[in-house]
Amino acid sequence: MRLLFKVLALGMLLGFFGATFGHAATPAAPITVEVRGSGPDVVLIPGLASSRAVWSDLAKTLEADHRVHLVQLDGFAGQPVRAAAQGPVVGPAVEAVAAYIAAAHLDHPAVIGHSLGGYSALLLARTHPEAVGRLMVVDALPFFSVLIDPAATAQSIAPRAAAARDAMLAQSPDAFAAGQTRTLTMLVKSPDGRKQALEWSLASDRKVLAQAMYDVMTGDLRPDLPAIKAPTTVVYAYDADLGLPQPNVDGLYAASYAGLPDKTLVRVDGARHFVMLDQPAAFAKAVQAFLAR
Repeated sequence: MRLLFKVLALGMLLGFFGATFGHAATPAAPITVEVRGSGPDVVLIPGLASSRAVWSDLAKTLEADHRVHLVQLDGFAGQPVRAAAQGPVVGPAVEAVAAYIAAAHLDHPAVIGHSLGGYSALLLARTHPEAVGRLMVVDALPFFSVLIDPAATAQSIAPRAAAARDAMLAQSPDAFAAGQTRTLTMLVKSPDGRKQALEWSLASDRKVLAQAMYDVMTGDLRPDLPAIKAPTTVVYAYDADLGLPQPNVDGLYAASYAGLPDKTLVRVDGARHFVMLDQPAAFAKAVQAFLAR
């Protein structure tokens, strides 16, 4: 079972771990934002290698009575690299989201993030508490590397994270594509969703992808959780077909978020890592409940 957790962990980290009005971030910022609808503000942050289109079904539901801000990280899913070309990826992206929220005069918006986007949402709430009203974290952990080694620390995992980053960069295009195809079988149950996620991954800039993976593997937000006061809903997936006992998955998320003061844990059954692609109706229901809190 530990081996399967490790396979899923590497998949999460390596694989992805009305009218429309577009707001582009400044040329120096590593994000762009597309805005739809009107009403209370909701910011959506996709995960590793993902397009903002991962939120398409949800955005269509929300834009009738919310103003939806769809973030896109540079270098992912065929987007230009621009400011993401050098150095860390996650930290600058979080700062760019905070700057966007301030510049757009959003008043404590709801923030929803998937995978790397969920980790980014937690980091945003920790470093810019004034920018966030409430959080939803979708199938993400405050320290992903516990899936690889439960005793890991940010320091101890760093050599393995660097090796994983370098190995990704060294892969041939064919080897990378084959690996992503295998990985996404574990991460997406829906055949159509899996095809879409694979296209996003293969269109991503490899250097940005590898660096973002390293950032998340070596980032441990568990000590910061008690300082996050925003009400937070943690949505996580469970699929019996993967063979993991449900109590183990429940226990992983409960333990990982034990330090978070104001939290609600919501399991979505019959879904893998891309909850919104595998169970869109159940996911939308969880989001509506979150927004109604």
